[in-house]
Amino acid sequence: MTALPRITAEQRRARLVRRHLLDPAARAHTAHDVARALVGLHATDPATVYLAAAARMHAPTVDAVEHALYHRPTGAPALERIRCMRRTMFAVPADLAPAVRSATAQDGDRLRAEALDRLSKALGWDQRHYAAVERDTLDALTARGEATAARLAADVPALREQLTTFPGKPYESRQRAGSTVLAVLAAEGRIRRCRPAGSWTSAQFRWAHAEPLPAVPAAEARAELARHYLAAFGPATADDVKWWTGWNLTHTRQAIAATGARAVALDEGTGYVLPGDLPPDGPCEPGAALLPGLDPTSMGWRHRTWYTDPAHTAALFDRNGNIGPTVWWDGRVIGAWAQRADGHVVHHLLTDPGSAGRAAVHREIERLTAFLAGGRVTPAYRTPLERRLAAGGPYAP
Repeated sequence: MTALPRITAEQRRARLVRRHLLDPAARAHTAHDVARALVGLHATDPATVYLAAAARMHAPTVDAVEHALYHRPTGAPALERIRCMRRTMFAVPADLAPAVRSATAQDGDRLRAEALDRLSKALGWDQRHYAAVERDTLDALTARGEATAARLAADVPALREQLTTFPGKPYESRQRAGSTVLAVLAAEGRIRRCRPAGSWTSAQFRWAHAEPLPAVPAAEARAELARHYLAAFGPATADDVKWWTGWNLTHTRQAIAATGARAVALDEGTGYVLPGDLPPDGPCEPGAALLPGLDPTSMGWRHRTWYTDPAHTAALFDRNGNIGPTVWWDGRVIGAWAQRADGHVVHHLLTDPGSAGRAAVHREIERLTAFLAGGRVTPAYRTPLERRLAAGGPYAP
């Protein structure tokens, strides 16, 4: 049997640096270009979209990212903020959004059934009551044009009812019923997030009615998303594709096959690259980057040992597997950064990149400080090393 072509971890890191725009020479001019290079930008934490784009842009500004997210000269912005992979919020290129939604959409009836089951057990809602609350919510949104969840809850008292989510879990929390109702409407594409009520770091979004995105046949959409993912993240294993998309194994294998991907040997097992993408990228200049929590590069693969030292996992990730702000050099995570209460950006290196790497990291700190322009960012998901740095103390594992 013919041996599979091999791509080493070093070759994968060279691809990552270039294709994920971590080489200063490869930086993009717009947030849209950044999102296209990475398929999409994580948007669960609103600040991640801005920081992930800024780290990869030649001349980043908050206004430039806002323009991509919210400017609608022809009815649609350059980026669409949608719930997609693993039911996670992403900002994706508008032209790719229909395929992304269709490829990752959960069955609408099942989503509603899960929401009703949760609200029924916690609050005693039945199907008729749920439908009435949803109808009242849409009517209130029509009357206001745009409204935050708090404004809608003022109009529809049922949205203010409280329930416990994930009882008994480490991430158990209390939330309003409105969060569930609005999440289902958003997942169905009937409402959309508009500008936040506060600054660009705020999670208090305004909501508005939305035109549903065009439907794409599911198998076709999955194949298209797999092609984009492998172009940006390949070589990747089937386990990587399955984890990143949230698909089952059958759909994952079918989508990979539909791309015509070629199998290659990786340290983690069999990986896949698109046809014609086998020759490894040539060497490139090492680049430093300060990436935000939940950055698409940091969270892009299920298997991460080729770019993240397992010994650093406890410092860089929270208990639920969310990565915090990281420092990168030459395609590897080498540390973490944080912003203190006085606005200063500080960092801690878990691996010494040498004098050139340290100098490059300091230049990125200056770039990030200029982008923040005195603003404050606190990650939605705090990690041990980020917390310690933000508090001003030394890091001790």
